[in-house]
Amino acid sequence: MPTPLPPLSPQPPLSPKSPGWLDWYPNPSAPRRALPPGTVDTHCHVFGPQARFPFAPERKYTPCDGGRDELFALRDHLGIARNVIVQATCHGADNAAMLDAVRASDGLARGIATVRPDIGETELRALDAAGVRGVRFNFVRRLVDSSPEADLTTIARKIARLGWHIVLYFESADLPDLEDFFASLPTPLVVDHMGRPDVTGPVGGPEFSRFLRFVDDNDVWVKVTCPERLSVSGPPALDGERHAYTDVVPFARRVVTEFPDRVLWGTDWPHPNLTDHMPDDGLLADHVDHLTPTPEHRQKLLVTNPMALYWP
Repeated sequence: MPTPLPPLSPQPPLSPKSPGWLDWYPNPSAPRRALPPGTVDTHCHVFGPQARFPFAPERKYTPCDGGRDELFALRDHLGIARNVIVQATCHGADNAAMLDAVRASDGLARGIATVRPDIGETELRALDAAGVRGVRFNFVRRLVDSSPEADLTTIARKIARLGWHIVLYFESADLPDLEDFFASLPTPLVVDHMGRPDVTGPVGGPEFSRFLRFVDDNDVWVKVTCPERLSVSGPPALDGERHAYTDVVPFARRVVTEFPDRVLWGTDWPHPNLTDHMPDDGLLADHVDHLTPTPEHRQKLLVTNPMALYWP
């Protein structure tokens, strides 16, 4: 008589979304102008689905589900060829959901992981084989409790041997306290969302000028992403608006023109922690036209640069 299987372990109840959470836009428009063949979305995430990939107990927010199937459907709808999937803070250092999406992409996705300083060589090699090409260091205080520099230095030394890079998420006001540490890291750096500038200030003001000097002085790539997160006066990318986030455009356009070979673009889908509105991703794709003064800038931003960094 065969040995009976053990009973299934009960699944923990699903956690409700954080109060006021905005779900991703369900029916995005089609881009008015087709994205160039080979376009790469270098900044997107997957959330769960929670029933399969539980969120980290230490998370600061509980999102809606936004898994690989929905991400790849958006990719195809917008005419994007490839994705770089950045580990979401709601999953902590459990990279399972991100890795599942990267493996399911048939080589059309890369991953950015979150790892702890005690990670071993074998695990790092397994992540590399799966398609991971970097780690993310988060310095935004509302999302992480702390970012101890000694631990991050340990991680940086370990991943440098693999040729990975470090993705930095910080706010512009904190750069003076962080830039010496950033400059000491032994890998290329990729900055999320232009370092979150204060777009109510002048694009030629001291704060953003300092950020541009930091980029110029170091091995830094910049994502001109998340205008919906940076904008103060809008208007939002909704209801067919073709001139959204006009207050952000001068900042992104300056980065694109000054560093044409080191800029990247992404959707930030499923747009975590937005409280004001949820943008139409088709209009976000159209927004690229306002950031790129020439077809050559557009091609580098969307195709040439990300392919050089993630699929050399």
